[in-house]
Amino acid sequence: MDPLFEVELDLTAKGPRESARTLYGQLKAAIVDGRLTAGAKLPATRKSETYFGVSRNTAVEVYERLLDEGYVVSRQGSGTYVADRAPAPPAHAEPDIQSRPDRRLNGFWLRPDVTAAMGFWRDGELRPAARSDGPHVDFRPALVDSRHFPFDVFRRVTAKKLRGLERKPAILKSPQGNQGHYYLREAISKHIALTRAVACRPEDILATSGAQQAFDLLARVLVTPNETVVAIEDPGYPPMRVACAAAGAKLAPVGVDDEGLIIEQLPRDVRVICVCPSHQFPLGVTMSMRRRKALVEFARSRGAVIIEDDYDGEFRYDGSPLEALRTRDAADVVFYVGTFSKCMLSALRLGFIVAPQWAMRTLVAAKNCLDWHCSMPVQMGVAGFIAEGHLAHHVRKMRAVYRQRRQRLLDCLEREFGEWLVPVASFYGMHIAAVARTSMDLDRVAEGLLQQHVKIHALTRYYLGPQTKSGLIFGYGVTDPPGIDRGLCVLLKALQGLR
Repeated sequence: MDPLFEVELDLTAKGPRESARTLYGQLKAAIVDGRLTAGAKLPATRKSETYFGVSRNTAVEVYERLLDEGYVVSRQGSGTYVADRAPAPPAHAEPDIQSRPDRRLNGFWLRPDVTAAMGFWRDGELRPAARSDGPHVDFRPALVDSRHFPFDVFRRVTAKKLRGLERKPAILKSPQGNQGHYYLREAISKHIALTRAVACRPEDILATSGAQQAFDLLARVLVTPNETVVAIEDPGYPPMRVACAAAGAKLAPVGVDDEGLIIEQLPRDVRVICVCPSHQFPLGVTMSMRRRKALVEFARSRGAVIIEDDYDGEFRYDGSPLEALRTRDAADVVFYVGTFSKCMLSALRLGFIVAPQWAMRTLVAAKNCLDWHCSMPVQMGVAGFIAEGHLAHHVRKMRAVYRQRRQRLLDCLEREFGEWLVPVASFYGMHIAAVARTSMDLDRVAEGLLQQHVKIHALTRYYLGPQTKSGLIFGYGVTDPPGIDRGLCVLLKALQGLR
């Protein structure tokens, strides 16, 4: 079977020698710059006249040269293919980016406020995450253990909903259809009323492609470029502040203490306040009832709105159930963002916004500009999964799994690491923060652990303003108790080495 070969080549050269040189140079360039990707099949030499306008002998000469240099591989009886690991192109001098107000990343010039909000700008350069091979322990936060997910149940529920769509296709060309299928929004409203005490109607909910699209939509609607002041928790969740920075917001980092966001530090001209009140990311503290009431009153008095990120509120381990910030009394000023990435699967890319009535029409219009509506099979599958009680069962199961891991972490941190770290009190979520007792270079510790196949984040990466605390974040979403023991053993040796 002939390959689909549609790479544009300029082969106007005359004479076999010049044609060979030209064909070689252009095929090599196409491989190096990615137009011909690894595994792509090149046309057979017997058809070189058709594809390249050169003789077969010329094509054979070119292919052999590319083979000798490692750009292609030959498979007997099959043909010639682009190599999986082609030689790296020669380095070219980059323009001096230090003197520019922008930063260059993958060929694009990025605004400095956006790159800073990303949290990846360190020491004057953009550094990709280090990589390591081999078995590892992963303490990174916000990861989900998909091994416990009931895929068979979800497949059955989704298949049943798809059969229903065959008989009665969904009507999407309406504001309510674009807002999300009614069946899903109804299931969400019942689920969050029971688990998070968020009282709302299906009409108050907009389905989104994950929480990140929810943040992006809210930034598009609420931010006036170079004018709107957006307060963010510091340390805080980088993807939320990136969405605001990309929309042109003026970011105002605000400190966090044992009661949550410090309201006294909020700017007087703030218009949007982003918080994680139930389980602050990354410190894990829960906003006190006194602070919650004061925050809502502050927003009303200043004409501001609040974006509540409730990313893992389903996982509570101790204490009494705590309501979300978005109660019925605060429904006019709070935008509640939820997601199924933590309680189900990250791959679903399905989230939602519970919005004040006055904002829904504009949010739907913004959603239509992006992708019109979320995947209908995914919406229907998740709706059925919730309505039939499978989500509640899965959350109860994962609470037990995560509770065991959380306790294992806490016991070991308190028993073995008291000299260096103090765990932050927390009753929710899928990670624990531990603050350093004294000044330590925990970024270097994290980098050293990565070389030993232990992945962990230091608090540094979550600050936008000056760093006020040093510490480590221990996610237990994907690491079981034996893995926790192995990872902590490596960390203990690293901290002992700091002496």
